[in-house]
Amino acid sequence: MDKEAMDNEKEAWMAGGSEKVTFTGALGDRLAARLDLPRDAPRAYALFAHCFTCTKDIFAASRIAAALAAQGIGVLRFDFTGLGHSEGEFANTNFSSNVADLLKAADFLRETRQAPKIVIGHSLGGAAVLAAAPEIPEAVAVVTIAAPSAPAHVQHLFRGALDRIAAEGEAEIEIAGRPFRVKQQFLEDISQPHLSAALGKLKKALLVFHAPRDQTVGIENAGEIFAAAKHPKSFISLDDADHLLTRRSDAIYVAEVLSAWVGRYLGGAAAESEGEAVAVDGRVVVTETGDGPFAQRITAGRHVLPADEPPSIGGKDSGPTPYDLLLAGLGACTSMTLRMYAGRKSWPLERVSVALRHEKVHAQDCADCESKEGRIDRIEREITVTGALDAEQRRRLLEIADKCPVHRTLENEVKVVTALAEDSAA
Repeated sequence: MDKEAMDNEKEAWMAGGSEKVTFTGALGDRLAARLDLPRDAPRAYALFAHCFTCTKDIFAASRIAAALAAQGIGVLRFDFTGLGHSEGEFANTNFSSNVADLLKAADFLRETRQAPKIVIGHSLGGAAVLAAAPEIPEAVAVVTIAAPSAPAHVQHLFRGALDRIAAEGEAEIEIAGRPFRVKQQFLEDISQPHLSAALGKLKKALLVFHAPRDQTVGIENAGEIFAAAKHPKSFISLDDADHLLTRRSDAIYVAEVLSAWVGRYLGGAAAESEGEAVAVDGRVVVTETGDGPFAQRITAGRHVLPADEPPSIGGKDSGPTPYDLLLAGLGACTSMTLRMYAGRKSWPLERVSVALRHEKVHAQDCADCESKEGRIDRIEREITVTGALDAEQRRRLLEIADKCPVHRTLENEVKVVTALAEDSAA
C-alpha cells in the first residue's frame, strides 16, 4: 500500500474504522476485503469494484471509501479473485467471474450488515458494476469512473499476445509492469454483449465520471453508457484527469462529488421521515449533517451539495464555505449569461472562465460606492473568454456580464423574510 493510500486508511479510522474481512468468491476462493465504516451506525452501505488488474488499495478506491465513510456510508472494497491479497488464479478469471464476485460481495454485506444501496466501479470495475447492479435489487444508485462501454475494450492490452493466446490457449502478458497469465476463455468472455441488456433494465440512478482526454478508455465510452441508460442519470467531466486518478486532487474531487450526489438518493426519504424540509417548488433546503459543527447538506431540486467552514474557524472543510457558494452562483450566472448572449449573436465564443474573490474593504476606499462609512463587501470578478473575438465583441461581453441576473440581485435591494417552520420545537 502506498503512502497516500495509508493516509486514507488513517482517515477512515478517524471517521470510524476500517476492518479487514474476507468472504468466499464466485470460484470458491477466499477474497480479501476492507470495510470502511463511519463513526456512527451507517445510514447505508456501498460496494466498490477496482480497475482491471488493480487492487482494493489503489488510491482512488481508498480515497472514495474514506470520503463516503465521513458521510455516514460504509464501504466494502475487495480484491477480485487472483489479485491483491485474494486467493485464486487470475488466469482462471474473466469478466463474468468478476461480476459474480461482485454479487458474492453483495451477498456478504446483505448477510452480515446490510445490502449495498450504492455500487461503484472504476474502469473495468465500472463495467462490472453495470452488469451486476440489476441483480442487486436493494441498490438505488450506480457510479462508474472511467468505465468502458463494453468489457472487450481491455483486449487492446493483449494486442501483442493475441496470436499466441489463440495458438497455445494462453499467454503471459505484462500490464503496468506486472505479469499476468491470460487464457483464451477470458477473450471469449469479454467479447459477449454483457452491458446492453443490463443498462436497459438498470432502473437505478446512474452517475458517470469520465475525463475527456482519458488515454486508456476514450470519452466516447462514457457517451455510449450515458445514451443507453435511462433517467435519472448524470455525467461529470473529470477534465484533464488521467485514467487511474493518480493525481490526488482528481481522486478527492471524485470522492467529494460522489458523496454529495449519493446523498440525494439516500437522504431524500430519510429527510422526509425525520420531518426535515424537502426541496420542492424551487426551494433550496440546507440541513446539518452532524459531521462536525458546521457541515451542511444543500438540496436544490435533484442536486445535492456540501457546505462547511475551514478548520481555522472550527469546521472540517468538507465543502465550500457559504461565501464560496455565493461567488459560485455569481460566477455560474456570469458564464451562462455570456454564453447565451454570444449564442444569440453567433459569435465565435469558445469558452468562458470566471474567477472571483470576496473581501471586506473600508467604504472610504471605494470611490464609486454610495456608503462612505464602515466596511462594505467587495467582489472582484475576472472573466477570461477564448475564441476568435474582436476587441468590440470582447468589450460588449464585459458589459453584458453586469446584466447577469445574480449580479443584479446582489446590487439591488434584497429583503430576506425569516420565519420558524410550523413544526419547530417551542
